Parts: sequence; structure tokens; C-alpha cells
Amino acid sequence: MPQLSMHTPISDLTIHEWDGALVALDWGWGGEDEVTPLLREAKRQLDAYFDGELTQFNLPFAPEGTPFQKRLWRALSDIPYGETMSYGELATKLTSSARAVGTACGRNPLPILIPCHRVLAAGGNMGGYSGDGGLMTKKALLVLEGAMSVEQGLMLEALGFLD
Repeated sequence: MPQLSMHTPISDLTIHEWDGALVALDWGWGGEDEVTPLLREAKRQLDAYFDGELTQFNLPFAPEGTPFQKRLWRALSDIPYGETMSYGELATKLTSSARAVGTACGRNPLPILIPCHRVLAAGGNMGGYSGDGGLMTKKALLVLEGAMSVEQGLMLEALGFLD
């Protein structure tokens, strides 16, 4: 399976392609790269995202998952850059439960590209994040997008909400 590893401000990432679509984004450096035009474009878009120059990815995705997970992942992609939605709001939208939404978010094989970091718990609490660095990474992505101020992030950290 073709893959490309890259350095980013939050972590090293490895992007995987299968049959002309992106299927996974893993935290850390993968094995030997096999660069394709799609992976090169995905890297370009991710670099632009981290530079604050791109707010929406335009790439083909084909994540493996249950029908519910795929519905949720499509709904996540509809949350605009710089905005958030709660697990409960997504559950209502999908006629599901907040717990099912949280579980499906945690199984997102394309984090960042499918923005599960934009989902918060009730009352604006952070909830969880399955990516490398956990809630600190989620906070960094929300600050990057302007959905959370640096001051809010520092306050959450000082209060112990990001441990």
C-alpha cells in the first residue's frame, strides 16, 4: 500500500493510499515511502492546512468502517473550519447517541482530514481525542483553526483538563 510520511507541527504523520483514495492517516513515521501523485497532493494540502492557508481538504477518501461510522465521518467533514459541534448535536443529527458518536470519532482512520477534533463534549468540554498527544493535540488543532483561543487552551491546561 503506498504511503508517505511527513513532519508537521503536531507530530510526524503517515498517509496511506489504496486504489486512488486516502484510507488512513497514522501518527508517527511509517516505513519506506512509496510516493504517488495523490499522496504528494495530500502532503501539499496538509502543509497548507498547518500553515493556515487551507481550510478545507479536497482529496478522495475511502475509509473502512461500518455504515454508521461512514455517515458520521461524512457529517464531521461538514463541520466548518474554525467551528465545533458537540457529540450530542451530532447524535441528534444522526438519530443516534452521543456515546456512539464518540466511539465512531475515536475510530476515525483519517484524523485531521476528517476533522473529529472539531467535536466537543457537552458544555464545551474537550471530550477525548485518539490522536498522538491526546487532548493537547486536539487543543492545538482547535487553536490553529481559531475555534479556541490560545488563552482558552492555556486555561484548560492550567485547570488540568488536558492531562
